[in-house]
Amino acid sequence: MNKLLIVDDSSTMRKIIMRVLRQAEISVDNILEAGNGVEGMQQLLSNPDIALVLSDVNMPEMNGLDFVKEIRKSHTKEKLPVIMVTTESGQGLLANALEEGANGYVCKPFTPETIRSALEPYCG
Repeated sequence: MNKLLIVDDSSTMRKIIMRVLRQAEISVDNILEAGNGVEGMQQLLSNPDIALVLSDVNMPEMNGLDFVKEIRKSHTKEKLPVIMVTTESGQGLLANALEEGANGYVCKPFTPETIRSALEPYCG
């Protein structure tokens, strides 16, 4: 995979996700970061070749659900997969994320195996 975007308001969580991607042996040439959906949209505009987005749900400025809605205005699910990474395990929220255009989700805490399983369909 060429470029991946991690959107999370916690810089620590972004670093953890990067480490878990390495542990899961997900090959990524370039990992970009954003602290919320607004910054995430700026990254997408500056880097149209981003291949996949991992986004938190609960963030300031623009939350993950609004971020997915915004992405889907210009990118299809097939063109730009979005995987939500969340502490929320409520089925209503996760169903809503999928309805708004997320391709899937991973619940925190996650393991290299759960990350690999969620991303494998889009790595290729």
